[in-house]
Amino acid sequence: MKSFLASWQLWALLSAVFAALTAIFAKVGVANVGSDFATFIRTVVILAAIAGMLTLTGGWQGLGTVSLRSLLFLVLSGLATGASWLCYFRALQLGDAARVAPIDKLSVVLVALFAALFLGEKLTTIGWAGVALIGGGAILIATGL
Repeated sequence: MKSFLASWQLWALLSAVFAALTAIFAKVGVANVGSDFATFIRTVVILAAIAGMLTLTGGWQGLGTVSLRSLLFLVLSGLATGASWLCYFRALQLGDAARVAPIDKLSVVLVALFAALFLGEKLTTIGWAGVALIGGGAILIATGL
């Protein structure tokens, strides 16, 4: 059981489940709220939840323990996350969740491309075929072709 809880596969699957719930809850939540303000509310909730988790697990650490390089990339990641959320909530407000979410998941394809280009990560031919299928599937779902 302990090794199962330490597997990346479990946490990735849970991430997918919570991402799916995010789309459903957000679609209902932005019905009568500005999408940017809805993103703000979501961010405050996330900040409180993470602070609670850090407190419960004793995970707080001094900012001085984070290298400048790590800090820079975490800030850039935070800015990209914020931009993604703002765009996602606006898209949900304007479109169907079942069509918006697959386009958002094209991020899987982009991560594979960016990881190969910028991080030197390698996928097998089968891996690239899977990436192509994810991309094609997302486009088919979103466009209804």
